Amino acid sequence: MSSLKILAIDDSRTMRNLLRATLEEAGFEVFTAEDGEVGVQAVSTVAPDVIITDINMPRLDGFGVIEAVRRQEGSRRIPILVLSTESAADLKDRARDGGATGWIVKPFDDAKLLSAIRRVAGG
Repeated sequence: MSSLKILAIDDSRTMRNLLRATLEEAGFEVFTAEDGEVGVQAVSTVAPDVIITDINMPRLDGFGVIEAVRRQEGSRRIPILVLSTESAADLKDRARDGGATGWIVKPFDDAKLLSAIRRVAGG
């Protein structure tokens, strides 16, 4: 089986590097984007198996990413995990209503993140 392709969208370089290190060590192929607009554009070229997005970002926030991905033909079924410092129930509901698959609070636990990715990717 080929490795899962993960698109990680976060405006923090530190967080992108941390995600890349964790996910590549687990054998995933990792692509990163520094904001929501770049991330949404990358979806069609990367064709990720799972998208991880932050909520609070410049230009296009995580809610915008979820909505844009869900509108794109061919990407409606890609699992989207929100990775955010936010944990308010109304934000989680808004993300879920928009089409997010799951929510993980930063700082993330490596094992929990990997388990969530494998679960939503059906692996």
